[in-house]
Amino acid sequence: MAVVTLTIFEGRGDETKARLIKALTDAVVNELTAKPEHVRVIINDVPVANYGVAGKTVNFTPNE
Repeated sequence: MAVVTLTIFEGRGDETKARLIKALTDAVVNELTAKPEHVRVIINDVPVANYGVAGKTVNFTPNE
């Protein structure tokens, strides 16, 4: 079984995340010769206020 964990800033829509899950699953299937039913994708949506770089909160607006 393969588990892909992705951390992104919150704000992306369900359709975008569904496409991302499909693309990541396809990549694992193609590169690891895994069966799709053996691939798990976990998306962690992180609030921008909970992410910082160089001591400052990151300002981010997703492009959809």
